[in-house]
Amino acid sequence: MKKLFQNYNYKFAKNEKKLLSSFCKQSLKQMEGNNQYFGETKAFNSILNKLESDDETVKFTKDEKTRLTFQLKQNVEYIKKEMDNSWFIKKWMMKSLFKQYSDLLDTHFRG
Repeated sequence: MKKLFQNYNYKFAKNEKKLLSSFCKQSLKQMEGNNQYFGETKAFNSILNKLESDDETVKFTKDEKTRLTFQLKQNVEYIKKEMDNSWFIKKWMMKSLFKQYSDLLDTHFRG
């Protein structure tokens, strides 16, 4: 049975907040100036502001959570594909990043 109401409050560790903040900044750099991504830009700006606040609990809207989850999934899939097609050194360097993003996704945003 599907939940009728869902909680979008998250308690992130310090490192998780840093990782999400850098991910949002990177995404905003890639999307800035393109009117096609107006909704994503607005959502990621809001997420970034919430992550940079000193609040212990971060509360997302459903739209913010959905967009962030989708972008994180895309990023994990891209890193996995890059790791599969690369040599040892690049694979070794990307493994840590892949693990951080996939752990974050599994811990907070899946299920």
